[in-house]
Amino acid sequence: MKEPKYNSADIKKFPRKPGVYRFYNRESKLIYVGKAKDLRSRVSSYFQSLSGQNRKTKHMVSQIQTIEFTIVNSEFDALLLENNLIKKNQPKYNILLKDDKSFPFICVVNERFPRIYSVRNPIPGKGKYYGPYTSVRAMKTILELFRNIYTLRTCKLNLSEKHIASGKYKVCLEYHIGKCKAPCIGLQDEEDYMREVDQARYILKGHMMTVKSYFKNKMAKASDEMAFEEAQRMKEKLQILDMFQSKTVIVNPDISDVDVFGLVSDEKRAYINYLRIVNGSIVLSKTVEVRKKLAESDEEVLGPVAFELRTKYQSISTEILTNVSLTYFEDVQHKIPKIGDKKKLVDLAIKNSLYFKREKQQQKAPAYREMRVLKILQEDLKLKNLPAHIECFDNSNLQGSYPVASMVCFLKGRPAKREYRKYHIKTVTGADDFASMREIITRRYGRLKDENLPMPDLVVVDGGKGQLSSAMEALRSLGLYGTIPIIGIAKRLEEIYYPGDQFPVHINKKSESLKLLQQLRDEAHRFAITFHRDQRSKGALKSSLTGIKGVGEKTAWKLLKKFRSVKKIREAGVEELAGVVGRAKAEVLHKALRAKD
Repeated sequence: MKEPKYNSADIKKFPRKPGVYRFYNRESKLIYVGKAKDLRSRVSSYFQSLSGQNRKTKHMVSQIQTIEFTIVNSEFDALLLENNLIKKNQPKYNILLKDDKSFPFICVVNERFPRIYSVRNPIPGKGKYYGPYTSVRAMKTILELFRNIYTLRTCKLNLSEKHIASGKYKVCLEYHIGKCKAPCIGLQDEEDYMREVDQARYILKGHMMTVKSYFKNKMAKASDEMAFEEAQRMKEKLQILDMFQSKTVIVNPDISDVDVFGLVSDEKRAYINYLRIVNGSIVLSKTVEVRKKLAESDEEVLGPVAFELRTKYQSISTEILTNVSLTYFEDVQHKIPKIGDKKKLVDLAIKNSLYFKREKQQQKAPAYREMRVLKILQEDLKLKNLPAHIECFDNSNLQGSYPVASMVCFLKGRPAKREYRKYHIKTVTGADDFASMREIITRRYGRLKDENLPMPDLVVVDGGKGQLSSAMEALRSLGLYGTIPIIGIAKRLEEIYYPGDQFPVHINKKSESLKLLQQLRDEAHRFAITFHRDQRSKGALKSSLTGIKGVGEKTAWKLLKKFRSVKKIREAGVEELAGVVGRAKAEVLHKALRAKD
């Protein structure tokens, strides 16, 4: 039997009782599940005053075609039902939970003579899992504690009764150093082994007093029986337990078992840290991120999240400490402490939430800023597409000597240095920046066209109208003019030149888009200047050698490749030089360099 469906005009018929309501769109698809102490009042609030609601809520309300509701006995029952419906249907406008990161667990394996070890990804049915542990060091400390006070096996042998009885196995080093009692050959029975496993379980659950009491009783019994060596071993194990407990976060023995939630939020997300306290110690810390869909209040967010976390980690504590109101739990005492150790616990949870929030924002901030700057640049330059791929050109020479050029590439607002290119100017004689620009633009985009590679979203040339005109001519010759946006940026007044425009455009000097163009231009200039200096330095070295009779360009490069500098060539003996250029040429070179000195 289907539940009755209502529309917005029928809200006045809704009962004033606690329950769960469900919104459906025109395709009869569930888009939102909510709980209410008073169904009529809560549901009608969506339709009474749309002016006070945010854009997302208005959009959701505009999609509502029909409404269903279910009456329950209490608000707590409404929370249970709402949680189940959201899990099952995952409505579009309900909040989404996203865990922080994968923390390790400790697993007690379901096997004869169980092993205890750490895992990252729990496998259902393999064993009982404890955790997750936010500190790997803390988890390793617990495992080390087990190795110091218990004799649990670490091998992967199949210790079935049949295999042990057949004498299939031999003792290993663990037995000889006293870390294992060799159940593999029948030297330890299963009952004795399981007593130690059960004690380890108590420690994993945070019940240290139970284990301490066991060792105290064993120590007292051994002492009464005059088994002083056994009593000493029990005493040492108690000391190890005390040392371990002093390393954990002790809150206050009077606080006992409580759940602590610290929430911080902004307009779009909430960050909640859950601390589980057992016997005064923090045994669990978990942080979750909640994405808001309808600008829910902190109280509305914390309720289902607290319920979800308590259910997931099987908490049965009867006291909850938070920094915001929480009214969803029956038979559980809720407090917002103002002073004392309980307040310190809530502050610790808030501190964890704030840290997680900052970490998430820092991860998103750079990419978000770069995309925002690219969108601003797109608007400032009136580009059709987002300039995610930008290439910028500059050339450099010294009175026409050693002419070179550079191309730098920015992808998504960041320098992509693997895509940088250096160019030797091949077809231009003398200091002709316009012709040099024409050559490198032709070579760059002619190659991209021939190899069918993607073109950039924007081309920037360092210079004014002259350099831009040369670049335009190159693109025309390739049949690419009009398909690639191109601009020129002049250094003096940071003027932006467009193809075909007589007058430049000025972007606000404080604009982030102009700063990005300046960064591009400066990077291209730096890259070109560095390349030019390298070529000039190599040319100077080479010319000091080629001036010697019998030493040509090829010989000069050989010598420089071997000795790295003219100074070292000058210091080299005839035999060393002969190994590179031959005896006759080495003697001529050695004599000429000495004559210069």
